[in-house]
Amino acid sequence: MYCTNCSNEIDEKAIVCPKCGAATPLYLEDKKGNDSGSIGWGVLGFFQPLVGFILFLVWKKEKPKSAKTSLIGAAISTGLIIMIYAILIIFAIVMASQEPYYY
Repeated sequence: MYCTNCSNEIDEKAIVCPKCGAATPLYLEDKKGNDSGSIGWGVLGFFQPLVGFILFLVWKKEKPKSAKTSLIGAAISTGLIIMIYAILIIFAIVMASQEPYYY
């Protein structure tokens, strides 16, 4: 096998060229193969939204499926938190606007 960057002969199992350091097709295949988009990343993003957003920013080019899954989990969690706070604020406003009830 030959390097696509410098044309140096390299081992068939090499992931980078020892002469120029360019990635080989084997390395690029390995990087694409690890992007499963597992539901586990979505669950992690749901329970730790900040981690989900950070993983999205770090992985958006390297592992787009896993990045999207972690972002979806984080977005769902954040949306639920916002809805719960909105409901609590509305409930507090309604309760504060009522007349006190005396026996």
